[in-house]
Amino acid sequence: MPKFAANLTMLFTEVPFLDRFALARDAGFSAIEYLFPYEFEAAKLKDQLGQNGLKQVLFNVPAGNWAEGERGIAANPERVEEFRAGVAKAVEYALELGVGGLNCLAGKRIPGYGDDIQWSTLVANIRYAASVLQKKGLRLMVEPLNHFDAPGFFLNRTEQALKLIDDAGMPNVFVQYDVYHAQREEGDLTATLRKHINKIGHIQIADNPGRHQPGTGEINYPFIFREIDASGYRGYVGLEYVPVPDSKSSLAWIGAFGYEL
Repeated sequence: MPKFAANLTMLFTEVPFLDRFALARDAGFSAIEYLFPYEFEAAKLKDQLGQNGLKQVLFNVPAGNWAEGERGIAANPERVEEFRAGVAKAVEYALELGVGGLNCLAGKRIPGYGDDIQWSTLVANIRYAASVLQKKGLRLMVEPLNHFDAPGFFLNRTEQALKLIDDAGMPNVFVQYDVYHAQREEGDLTATLRKHINKIGHIQIADNPGRHQPGTGEINYPFIFREIDASGYRGYVGLEYVPVPDSKSSLAWIGAFGYEL
């Protein structure tokens, strides 16, 4: 059975962020993830994890000005030092919170720079980040985003992420496989899971269209979950979806599919 983690950036948004930990616990979750921790002191987040008996499994390396539309800076030749400082900050949080893996977003294409320069910058930054994380026993994820939801994003397809991993040449770098993004960009979900599961370090889910919970769209999630189980994947599956009509009601699919938290 998949191990589900509530994404607190997407779920339980009817309450302030720090109150979402208790709602995740009350819903039956034992694990959570979210986009960024940096708005809060690590000690406060650690306290919420401890109070609610939760394990945090993932968050992102600083990704620029998210509110202004930035989606990462790892491929930006002008912001290498900023990226590396962000890696150090992320590692500090990860060690404090007991998180074993961090996700890195490449960011959008930068006008005035060719793809070759941005690719070499991205490879160097991933190699640097992975080296820093490796010394602390941490893994690094790289995540493709579909070009419909994230126009101009530099890394769109699984094959690009796999090439990035090969070019970086570090053993602790894996794909963060978001089923929703993969469905929108390339499809072929089952074949990708079967072929590349050993390179997939984390999985996230949402249905398509709408990015709502499983069972609301075209993706055959019962089949996908059986494939994940059969593959031997032992990581978490993050629920990174927009819940309808609300977070609590949206979780009904778990029991309907024969699973439990």
